Amino acid sequence: MDKRTRGTPEGPPGDAHPGNAGRLARTLPVALLTIGLSFQFSSPRELTGTPFFAAAPLISAPLFTWVATVLLGGVGLVALGAQYAITGHMGGVTAIHGLVTELATLAFVTAIAVLLNRVVHRERTRLASARGVAEAAQRAVLPMPGRRVGGLRLGARYEAAQQDTLVGGDLYAALSTPHGVRLLIGDVRGKGLGAIETVSVILGAFWEAADREHSLDGVAGSLEHALAREGTRRTGLDDTEGFTTCALVEIPPGHEELRVLNRGHPEPLLLHRDGTVDLLTPRAFSLPLGLGELAPGPGEVTTRAFPPESMLLLYTDGLSEARNAEDVFYDPAAHLSGRTFASPDRLLDALVADVRRFTAGPRSDDMALLAVRRPLSRPGDHTGR
Repeated sequence: MDKRTRGTPEGPPGDAHPGNAGRLARTLPVALLTIGLSFQFSSPRELTGTPFFAAAPLISAPLFTWVATVLLGGVGLVALGAQYAITGHMGGVTAIHGLVTELATLAFVTAIAVLLNRVVHRERTRLASARGVAEAAQRAVLPMPGRRVGGLRLGARYEAAQQDTLVGGDLYAALSTPHGVRLLIGDVRGKGLGAIETVSVILGAFWEAADREHSLDGVAGSLEHALAREGTRRTGLDDTEGFTTCALVEIPPGHEELRVLNRGHPEPLLLHRDGTVDLLTPRAFSLPLGLGELAPGPGEVTTRAFPPESMLLLYTDGLSEARNAEDVFYDPAAHLSGRTFASPDRLLDALVADVRRFTAGPRSDDMALLAVRRPLSRPGDHTGR
């Protein structure tokens, strides 16, 4: 889920501009007004602060409320009138004409600024409404798993690459089944509505197959069949040549081991309680979903021990292919090595913050994260609950 700060339609429009640049922009109208006042009363009578007074409401229009915009313009009008009251009689009719012209100009600019403020407010209201619909769609297409599944602690994050995008082609799922806890992380080739439709198809197939199939091979086969069925009703080149990388994980009852079937996806990480990190590289890589007919077999399941208090991290390539200013890829294993975390949520919070610092700017791809922690089993407890 994208957790970025969002401005509300009724609040000051400036709320939509977080960070140092936003704070600087919000101080600019007041600074211009202050400069204009100083210029107005310290310069010769022929020179006025009108340019500064006119700029202040225009700049404030997209940042503040319409009341603040009117007040900024009103202060300029009062300042012009005050100067005339003090020195205007010295200029006679010429001074009066100049004052009227400047007052009319500033009043017109303030009216334009208020109109601009209303337009910006209306568009932000519409954007907030559209974003609410998008969030509802995200919850429907990619529901957030619970904090516990089958006796294991769980954490999940979805970080969109772009500010106004919530749902993309990355996906995750976790389900407690008669065969143990089964996890899925995947990345659909492509973007837009087509990718979201594919995400929906894969998740629907996983939730059905994870309960029914006795092996991860069987689950992968069901996903393959669902994608093939979906592909028959699509006609575009991008649709017919699409594929999905994914990693399927099974944690049998007792939680003592991990079974991983990797279909062309970034390798999961196993974080131990002492801070060491293992990359779960399969003995043989398999082709992504959608390309199964080109593979000689269903793929090989890799089995690894899952020690108590260790954590499994599944992620999409939005994490491992995040780049910094020097065009260096983010290495999650290196950045997490030597660190310990009390819970999956703590791990994911630290990881998201670390990637943001590393890239120091927008990423080019969405990032889905799924973390599972095996608790310390109690004596006589064979379920890990």
